[in-house]
Amino acid sequence: MQSPTPISWVILAGGQATRMGGKDKGLVELNGTPLIELVQNKLAAQTQSIVINANRNSEYYQKYAPVICDQFTGYPGPLGGIHAGLLHASTDWVGFVPCDSPLISDDLVARFERAIKPELDILVAHDGDHLQPVFTLFHKRVLDKLEAFLQRGDRKIILLYDECHTQYVDFSHDKSCFINLNTPQELEQFGTLL
Repeated sequence: MQSPTPISWVILAGGQATRMGGKDKGLVELNGTPLIELVQNKLAAQTQSIVINANRNSEYYQKYAPVICDQFTGYPGPLGGIHAGLLHASTDWVGFVPCDSPLISDDLVARFERAIKPELDILVAHDGDHLQPVFTLFHKRVLDKLEAFLQRGDRKIILLYDECHTQYVDFSHDKSCFINLNTPQELEQFGTLL
């Protein structure tokens, strides 16, 4: 089924993963499977347009999808990957998910698609209690504002959302889809629950 609005999707795997001991988080395994594979499988069931933002181990990531790197140096966090995604996308709308959330909702893409309105710049997932800032959909027109934001040294994604026409997308029906695994301890605990 063709989506009403074409969207490119980017899996963000370009961070330093300091809380994971510096290991490349997308390559960390959960019960024998790399996190990137779990996330890519979930997303691939919903869309064919996927790229991965990674700043190391690109050859490995290319087994799963085309790879793009940050254009800004010094690991500017998720916004570096978002910037790269907007820069490389051929669609007006670009969606982003982190590489460390293996339970991505089965209706994530559809729910974001339904929330698109022409006047919006950014859509961000909300779990009913908290904003989930790296589960997000950007219109390409935000690129110039994002570049200026990064050039002046800003890194807090929520500050950018305040500068744009941003709307929340309700995911309170599926809060577990935002579980992210940041530390070896979280990974181990989560693995025993599956």
